[in-house]
Amino acid sequence: MSALRFPNLPPSEPQGCDLLAQERAKTTFSVNDLSVYLYGEEHLDRQQKFLELIENEPAFDKSDRYFLGRTERFAAALKKDHALVKLSQEQKWTPEEFTQADLLIDTPGPFGLHRGMFMPTLASQGNEEQQEKFLKPALRYEIIGCYAQTELGHGSNVQGIETTATYIPETNEFEIHTPTLTACKWWIGGLGKAANHAVVMARLITAGKDHGPHAFVVPIRSMEDHTLLPGVMAGDIGPKFGYNTTDNGTIWFDHYRVPHISLLAKYSSVKPGSGEYVKPPNAKLSYGTMVLVRATLVGYARIALSKAATIAVRYSAVRQQFVDKDSPKKVNGKIIETPVLDYSMQQYRLFPIIAAAYACHFTSKEMMRLYYLNIKNMASGNFSLLADVHASSSGLKSLTTTIATASIEECRRACGGHGFSSFSGLPLMLQDYSPNVTWEGDNYMITQQTGRYLFKSFRELVAKRSSGKFSASSITNPTLAYLNTYLDNPNLKCPATTPAQFHNPEIQLAAYGHRAAHLVSEIVHALDVEKRSWNSMLVDIYNASVAHCELILVQNFILGIRGDMPQPEGISAPVLSPAAKEALTDLSDLFALHMIHKQPGQFLASGYVDAKQVSMMGKAIMDVMENKIRPNAIGFVDAFAHPDYYLNSALGRFDGKVYEAYTEMATREPINQTEVIEGYEKYIKPFTNPEGKKGKTIQARL
Repeated sequence: MSALRFPNLPPSEPQGCDLLAQERAKTTFSVNDLSVYLYGEEHLDRQQKFLELIENEPAFDKSDRYFLGRTERFAAALKKDHALVKLSQEQKWTPEEFTQADLLIDTPGPFGLHRGMFMPTLASQGNEEQQEKFLKPALRYEIIGCYAQTELGHGSNVQGIETTATYIPETNEFEIHTPTLTACKWWIGGLGKAANHAVVMARLITAGKDHGPHAFVVPIRSMEDHTLLPGVMAGDIGPKFGYNTTDNGTIWFDHYRVPHISLLAKYSSVKPGSGEYVKPPNAKLSYGTMVLVRATLVGYARIALSKAATIAVRYSAVRQQFVDKDSPKKVNGKIIETPVLDYSMQQYRLFPIIAAAYACHFTSKEMMRLYYLNIKNMASGNFSLLADVHASSSGLKSLTTTIATASIEECRRACGGHGFSSFSGLPLMLQDYSPNVTWEGDNYMITQQTGRYLFKSFRELVAKRSSGKFSASSITNPTLAYLNTYLDNPNLKCPATTPAQFHNPEIQLAAYGHRAAHLVSEIVHALDVEKRSWNSMLVDIYNASVAHCELILVQNFILGIRGDMPQPEGISAPVLSPAAKEALTDLSDLFALHMIHKQPGQFLASGYVDAKQVSMMGKAIMDVMENKIRPNAIGFVDAFAHPDYYLNSALGRFDGKVYEAYTEMATREPINQTEVIEGYEKYIKPFTNPEGKKGKTIQARL
């Protein structure tokens, strides 16, 4: 029993539950209707069903999460992953259902990369024989795998990895070898202790010729007792800033032989005996797993944004600080302190984060639609979408994970001192989410891939326009569409003369399109005419990628609200109620205008807007925040439908009982379980009571 007990006293009036009830009464739309629009009734019904299962399973208990050390947390995560797989098998869950349940538990585990990268790679790059041999056992967890690409000396530069896979024609095998220390695979999730197989990216060498990185399925541990196989050395890389429930590992190979079937051969292969190399039909096909993960990460950014915003906005509605002398707030005739959410600075910090979560929601849906459409097209030999999806997924991964990481920290700070407590849920969220800005391509490096695609598209468009055979009606790619609009009128000016006119989505889209195209045009001119080096232009290239992807986010937000977003084949578009549509339009306006107002330099440089118009945007932002979004703030975060179990936050409770939950969590702190701390006799008593006097009369000296 804890030695710490708080007095049985209520918090000061008004109570948090009453404050949130008042907030919810202001909402202008049906929260449930908006939740259904975002997720669908089936998803929400499943969530409730999963909660009932999960909350009754000891392996999924979160009550001690903030008190455990690294070793204990990893053991708990392994227990959780095992229980989740068993529950999934008993319940016969689909992959979608499994993912939903796993997200609710919200603990990165040692089997995560098995599901997230190992199996998708087998599915997308393995031939039928390999899927039968490796994928089917993996689906049953008879094989537990990981994805070993990053090396100690090479991460984002996949082409620079050093691990080799040399074909041995005499035995029809590949010899996997680690030639240098920097070639050791590093950061590989699940590899440290859990996985028994790995997809290893290694340089394929046949007859002395290097064909670059290819994927190999490599057994690494005994299926009998899980010991490392001869020729394989591996282990965990140690504690990290976050994500410590996953055993990120290292591995290296000493001339380790694997059979011919190990080379994933759906698109490229080596002919047995002769060693003849068969090229893939498209060089970027090997990026399939990375494109999927990058597209998925846009959706995870939405989850992180919505989760952090829910905690910070609910707490800001409950937390009261100071009396507003200009507009004092009263309850039952008594002046009370002002809820933090009423302060315009708090709104300017938090409301754009709510908006960003919704923008990422619509964009993630579109990215996944494009990804699966591209997979379908490639199966029939059509690779027309591949370059665009690869470029957009790279830039959006960079942008959205950067926004989400910064936003979690902003939400933590917006919660004041209590945001520093683990019990807020925000510090651990930041720690566990922060790797997203680095994995699957460092956020600054991968924007070069987006840039290359934009510059190539711009050059091709200019060439077509000058050929005399160009027709604007032939443009179906939205990237080419905004570039073409810019080329039609590079000196286009914004027509807005009042703050209210900036709520026009066409003006918003024009501003973003003109700014992005202007940056692309300037960079192409610098590279092609001024002969600037690529390295000297990296900052500009990054800015062009951000501009392009911010346009995508704004555009998808607007199209999603209008109901004009393309839908996957066979799926009808969800219907948005008029009240919710109006409310989301306010959020969309804030999202588009806030990004311009916060960093206006590139928009001013493009010539589309001037300084006076940027000032007008500031007035439009303050108006929409105070008069439109503020009454709906709690409704917007409630619509994310994050249960208290999922948030695991004292500050973000749905019922507003913040202080009750916060103090109760403190009673469970392990060092509070005894009144006198272990170590008192050895380290404190020699100073404070060296003679060992007895009795309660020995008190602090006054």
